[in-house]
Amino acid sequence: MAATAPRLLLLALMAAALAGRSDGAWCICRQDLPDATLQKTLDYACGDGADCKPIQQSGACFSPDTVKAHCSYAVNSFYQRNNQNSQACVFSGTATLVTTDPSSNGCQYPASASAAGTGTPTTGGTTGVYSPPGMGLGPSSFNDNSGASILPVAGMVKWMLILACCSLMALNFS
Repeated sequence: MAATAPRLLLLALMAAALAGRSDGAWCICRQDLPDATLQKTLDYACGDGADCKPIQQSGACFSPDTVKAHCSYAVNSFYQRNNQNSQACVFSGTATLVTTDPSSNGCQYPASASAAGTGTPTTGGTTGVYSPPGMGLGPSSFNDNSGASILPVAGMVKWMLILACCSLMALNFS
């Protein structure tokens, strides 16, 4: 029985690590850019698939009523609705990925596609990465709606590597 204790401990640790895993990634607008630039990003995200109801005047995320705050909510919604695909947070360099939840003051930023809702944009358009004319800071469009995305795959590889290492350690205890 004493020989199985290390295996059980290793299995418990591995299960705890996998159960607590989170691909927690959010997309937010860069705070060092001027409001006029971020307003274009906000307009694009809201017009191309983001759920912007929470940042409207009666919404839970209206306050603070700033372009920077509203932009961050909108690009995160767009990013989450695109299954956390890192290309859906490019926005010609006006947005960036973070691992710290930006939610605050009763405004809950979605952390997954299901939490971001699945509604359709109110102003039409195709899902894409914002690239304003003349900026040249990234792809002009991104239309991969296949569900395949970079971050979840990278997260899966990380956990597969952890699982393989734990398995090798378990074999050494045998």
